[in-house]
Amino acid sequence: MFLTNALLKPKSKNILVAVQSVITGHTRVHVRERLGDKLEFIAFDPHIRCNALYKERKKIRSLK
Repeated sequence: MFLTNALLKPKSKNILVAVQSVITGHTRVHVRERLGDKLEFIAFDPHIRCNALYKERKKIRSLK
């Protein structure tokens, strides 16, 4: 049986991802576009009480 595009579920636009601090390993949850690049940003890390670099570690789930 062949599946057409009409029978397939549409993909969501956004996904929920876990981002982790490079310095301490503190984890946050962030939303990004499904087709976008992996996240890298600087944010406050409560373990060391200053800004740290966060990198995306894994996808958690798709959002509708």
